[in-house]
Formats: sequence, C-alpha cells, structure tokens
Amino acid sequence: MSPVPQKILVVLGTRPEGIKLAPLVRELQGRPGTFDVRLCVTGQHRQMLEPILQFFGLSPDHDLQLMKPGQTLFDVTAGALKGLEAVLDQVQPAWVVVQGDTTTALAGALAAFYKKVRVAHVEAGLRTGDMHSPFPEEGNRVLVSRLADLHFAPTEGAAAHLAAEGIRGGVHVVGNTVIDALLEARRRVQGRDEAFSAEFPQLRAGRKLVLVTGHRRENFGEPFENICRALGTLAARYPDVDWLYPVHLNPNVREPVHRLLSGRGNVHLVEPVAYPQLVWLLGRSHLVLTDSGGIQEEAPTLGKPVLVMREVTERPEGIAAGCARLVGTSGARIVDGVTGLLEDPAAYQRMAQARNPYGDGTSCRAIADVLEKA
Repeated sequence: MSPVPQKILVVLGTRPEGIKLAPLVRELQGRPGTFDVRLCVTGQHRQMLEPILQFFGLSPDHDLQLMKPGQTLFDVTAGALKGLEAVLDQVQPAWVVVQGDTTTALAGALAAFYKKVRVAHVEAGLRTGDMHSPFPEEGNRVLVSRLADLHFAPTEGAAAHLAAEGIRGGVHVVGNTVIDALLEARRRVQGRDEAFSAEFPQLRAGRKLVLVTGHRRENFGEPFENICRALGTLAARYPDVDWLYPVHLNPNVREPVHRLLSGRGNVHLVEPVAYPQLVWLLGRSHLVLTDSGGIQEEAPTLGKPVLVMREVTERPEGIAAGCARLVGTSGARIVDGVTGLLEDPAAYQRMAQARNPYGDGTSCRAIADVLEKA
C-alpha cells in the first residue's frame, strides 16, 4: 500500500513571496506521490502577486482576498489570522510553509501554531539586529523563528544568527529560492530582447541603464526625499545615462518620487513591472540602486553591482563578498557611490565579478528533500 502524501499548505501574500515560493510549489507539486500541495494567498498584495502566479503557472486553492485601500498592519494581520483558521480546518495540513518576513508570513506561522501544525520557514535567519529596520520585517522574522519547526536558512551566516538565538534544531542551509526563480525566469526571457525593448522605448540603445527600486516603509518621508534628490542630481550629472524607476503603488512612495523626479528627460518613472520584465531589465542594466531585499540577491547572480539604499541590511553576505555596497539614504553617499561606479571601471569590475553568495538554483530541491524526510 502506497504511503499517503503529506499535505503541505503554502501561504503567501506578496510579490516577493510569490517569486521565492513559486519554484518551491512547483518542485513539491512535481512529487505527487510524496506531497499533496495546497496554495493559499492572503491577498496582501493583490495586483502585484497575480502576474507572478500566472508566470509560474500557479493558481491558488484558497484566496483570503484581504486587499483593500488604506489597509494597515492590524487589518492584514487580523484578517489573515481569521481567514487562515478556516483554511487550516479544511485542509488539515502536516506542514505550513511560509517565506521571509512579511505580515503574511507571521500570520501564517501564528495560525499554524494555534492549530498545532508544524511550520517550515523559507529564508530563515536573516537579521539586522534592529527591530525597527526594516520595519515591521525584522520583528516578523524574529517571531516566525520562534514558531517554526524547520528553518531553511539561505546562508551559513543566517544559520549562525539562529544559533545565536538558541535555535539549532531543524536548521538547514539551502541557499535562497530567489535564485531558482531568477534562473528559471532568465531561461524564459532569453531571445525576447526585441519584444522587451519595444515595451521600454524610452531606453535608448548604447546608453547605460541604472535600474532603481525603492519602497521600504522605514524610508518613508525624509529618507525617500533624500533618495529622490540624489537621483535628480545624478540624472543631471549624467545626461547620457538612463535612469529607470518602476514606482511602487504605495502613495508614500509615489508622491515624493513623482513630485521630485517627474519631467526629467533621462529619468523614466514607470508603473511596477512584471517579473519577466524585471529580470530583463536587470540583465540590461549597468548597475542597480535599491532598498529591496530580493534584488540584493538577484542582481549579483547576473553580475550587476548593487548599491543598497538602507542604513542596515539583513543580507551582509553580499556586502562581504563585494557584490553589494551599503550607501544608506544620505544623498551625498548615494551620489558618491553611483559616481564611483560610473567613472571607475576597475571599481565597477570588482563588484560585477564578485562571487554571488546566495546559491546556485538548487534550493527548492534541497527544501523538498528535507520535507520528504520530515
């Protein structure tokens, strides 16, 4: 008699979670005699998540539909907890899988804990040591670590953070699943340069591209204004460079970005781009300015230097490896960092050729192997 497949409930709600968990869902689904996989989306980021699921060929089994205008952390947390109660009662999973540090991840882990269901935490052990930066992500991931039974750490450094907190059992260093997603997406976009170029006619052939992303909650207000003014200074200093910024939907981002950067001929403010387009833009870029977490891992895989516009990062491995540099939200530091990479070819090459410390695209297989034996 064949063993009954383990029921796995994968809970996600944001675009980054979708990118990092989609290849894992597909890996688990590829072992149908071993796993019975159910996908639950909370709707924390409705518009930005759906294209990711479509790209990877996934459709949710459960949708909590939490997204609403002006929602707060209280709204998302309470709504996700209540919605997950019913889903857990229906599915009766052996494991709940959550990823990273979102409010969805915290709610998923807490709901599973309340139902005495084991929790597997993907991208475990990232830490800045500052509970308010990034906010609320640092608090979320610390709390999830206390609730999880399996901890899939992307690096040895992340595992060391867990050990320092007394968490040693169930820790597995597997690399980051974002590399699995990126390599799969790159395969899919190869040979489509002409089509993607047509989607971004503002990018002129033969000109360097600096890709900019920024949306962190702790940067709202004066830090974001500093970032925008620095971009304005750089755009004026380097008129032959294109600066492309897919602007996050959050009004705390959109207002200062459009107020301070609109109307500049070489600054291109566009709507958030789908994941295939983002991968193409990363490949097309000369360097990346970001406060994002995932792009700190993705860009080095493609040999693109990353300047991190945050005061602290939970991804120090990239800094140590030399493929990323922390420039904070000081306008002067951002301008100096970009100027150095645009004007010093040797400094640029050192960063572009640095070893990527975040994995080789086999993380999902490693996670599935562990869950198979758990």
